[in-house]
Amino acid sequence: MSVTTNLPHRHKEGNVFALEQLPESSSFEPVAQVFKHLSDAARCRIFLLLCHSEECVLNIATIMEMSSPAVAHHLRLLKVAGLVTSRRVGKEVFYRAADTELVRAMHRMIEEVMHLSCLQPSS
Repeated sequence: MSVTTNLPHRHKEGNVFALEQLPESSSFEPVAQVFKHLSDAARCRIFLLLCHSEECVLNIATIMEMSSPAVAHHLRLLKVAGLVTSRRVGKEVFYRAADTELVRAMHRMIEEVMHLSCLQPSS
């Protein structure tokens, strides 16, 4: 039985075609996970900072006006998501955005949404 016979309202063929071509829900799980990791405003801001520079936890905490433990928590989540990487130099750990196509796409998307929403960082 096709999807078209199950639709309560059949408005136009384009909708039916799109519905028949729509991937299964499970296909969207990786997408949802990336957005989940960037759903917190502070985490999104940290990610954007690390797209532009490599920083240690103390510098990030100062820039974000957050505690070091809070920043470390956000960095752990971003790292698990594969959005940031780290390197150790002596006792310090430096973080930066991962060099992946996904990270570049998310970086562009965040900057575009901020531009379209007319959101300006406070000075």
